Amino acid sequence: MGGTYTGPADLRNKEISAVTTDSRRVTDGCLFVPIVGEKVDGHSFIPKALEGGAALTLSEKEEWCGKGPCIFVPSTEKAVADIARFYLSRLSCKVVSVTGSVGKTSTKETVAAVLSRRFRTKKTPGNLNNALGLPFSIFTLDENDEIAVLEMGINHFGEMEVLGSIAPPDMSIITNIGECHLEFLGDRDGVFRAKTAIFDYLKEGAPVILNGDDDKLRRVKEVHGVKPVFYGLSPENDVWADEIAEEGMEAVRCRIHLGEETFPVRIPYPGMHMVMNALCGAAAGRAFGLSAEEIAAGISSLRLPDGRLHKIRTKTLTVIDDCYNANPMSMKASLRVLAAAEDRKTAIIGDMGELGSEEARYHTEVGEAASSLPVDLFVTVGPLSRHTAAALAKAGRNVLSFDTTEECVSHLPEFIKEGTVLVKASHFMEFDRIVEALTKEHN
Repeated sequence: MGGTYTGPADLRNKEISAVTTDSRRVTDGCLFVPIVGEKVDGHSFIPKALEGGAALTLSEKEEWCGKGPCIFVPSTEKAVADIARFYLSRLSCKVVSVTGSVGKTSTKETVAAVLSRRFRTKKTPGNLNNALGLPFSIFTLDENDEIAVLEMGINHFGEMEVLGSIAPPDMSIITNIGECHLEFLGDRDGVFRAKTAIFDYLKEGAPVILNGDDDKLRRVKEVHGVKPVFYGLSPENDVWADEIAEEGMEAVRCRIHLGEETFPVRIPYPGMHMVMNALCGAAAGRAFGLSAEEIAAGISSLRLPDGRLHKIRTKTLTVIDDCYNANPMSMKASLRVLAAAEDRKTAIIGDMGELGSEEARYHTEVGEAASSLPVDLFVTVGPLSRHTAAALAKAGRNVLSFDTTEECVSHLPEFIKEGTVLVKASHFMEFDRIVEALTKEHN
C-alpha cells in the first residue's frame, strides 16, 4: 500500500480476519477502512471500529493515526485496491471478468452456475462491481476456490483500467454495447472504448467471449492474437440457438449449437435475453472443458438475485421485481417479458438515469417500442417518463402518469387489483418501495 504503520510493534504479525468499510459490521481481528464519501467521512468512525474489535485501521488523515493501530496511506480507496490485487495474486483461482451495458449480473450468475458444475466457483456477491466493490468481492475468495466470476461495472473513462489492474482476467466476457452512461461516455462508440479497455489487462492467451449479435462487438477480429468466441441467435456465431420456445412467465427453452454439438436446455426465467445469457454460459463452459450435460445442468439450476426479474407471487398478483436498475435496452427486454404473461398485464416503469443530452429521446423510444406490446395498462413515474407516456398515449394506449414514486405508491390500490405487474426503473427512483407496497397490499 505504500503506507506507514503506527502502533504496538507486537501487533505487526497479527493476522487480519476480514476487511470492512462499515463500523457497524466490525468483527474481532478485522481491518477497518474509512472511506471519505460525499456526505460522510468514515474517519470519524475509527474510534468506534477499534472499540468494536478491529485489529487495525487505515487512514488518509494523519490526525487519526494516534487513536490505535493504524496504517497511514495517501488514499484508503486505493489502498483497498492494492490489498485486493496482492491477495488475488497469492491465489490460484482463474478470473472470469464480465462486463457490458446490459445483463452483467444475470450473465455473471449464468456463467457461475455453469462453471460450478465442475469447479469450486465464487462470483461477485450482489453488485460489488466497481473500484471499491471489486476488492470486497475478491476478499470473499480463499485458497480452495478454482474460478472467480467477477462483474466489472463502469460509467466513466479510466475506470475499467483500474478494475483490470486489480483483477487481470483469465477470460473476458462482454455482453453488449448499449445506450448506458452516455452522460459520461458520450455515445455507443465511447461505451465500446471504455468497456474493451479490459483487453489491455488480459493474461496471455486468455479467451474472449463476445455477443456476436452486437454490431460494435462483432467488429473485434482478434485480441492479442486470440480470435474471439462469438455467441448469439444468428447461425453466424460460434455458439447459437434455435428452436426457442417460451413457457409463459416461467421459463424459455432452446437448442444450443456448440461447435458440431447440439443439445436442448431449459432456462428457468423468461425472455430472449435469457437465451443470450445461456449461450454465453455455454461458451464459457466449453472454454473450461465442460460437457454438454454439465452445461445444460448448470443453466437449468440458475437462480437470479432479487431485483432482477424476480417473481413474487401474492394472493392476487405476480410482481416482476426488476427494479434494481434500468436503461433503454433492459427496459425494452423486461417489457417483452411482461407481454408473455397470460393474465392482466400492468407495467410500472420509471425514469432511466445517466442518458446524457438525448435522455428525452431514449424515453420516447421506450414508449414507441412498448406501444405494440399486449400490455393492459402502462404506469409511468418521473418527469423523464412523461416522454414515454406521451409516446404511448399517441399510440392510443392506456397510460397513467405520476411525478414521484411516493405519489404512485399512494394511488396503487386504485389501479392494481390483479394480474402480473412489472416494476422497473433506475435505482435512484427507489422502486423497491412500489414492490414492497404491492406485496404488502395483496398478501
